Amino acid sequence: MAIIWARVWVATGALAGFSAVAMAAVAAHALPQRLDPRALHAVESAIQMQGWHALALVLTGLLVARGGPARLANLAGGAFLLGALLFCGSIYLADLAGIHFGPTAPAGGLLLMLGWLLLAASAIVGGRER
Repeated sequence: MAIIWARVWVATGALAGFSAVAMAAVAAHALPQRLDPRALHAVESAIQMQGWHALALVLTGLLVARGGPARLANLAGGAFLLGALLFCGSIYLADLAGIHFGPTAPAGGLLLMLGWLLLAASAIVGGRER
């Protein structure tokens, strides 16, 4: 089962990385003429956060694949994925489409921070969890 989760985290991280690069290209070439500087900065920040957390998902998958503490690492992966969707997605929707869903960006940011704490805990626990 661990290898399945490892593949899920690496694949979702790779797709998040791909879409972050695509969004960066759009932000660099198409958005400066369409968005005010504040909105453009928000989108660029979301792209940066998406890129960092794409790497975090890949790292999580590699940790699970090598036999690390799967429960904590999988929880970290879930927090990274849901946090990135909420944080980055809400910024993209708000600044690109004018759609607002309330405090989803702060909730996503908290999940991203929780993901890092869970990843740290999985490193501290090490092989004792199994």
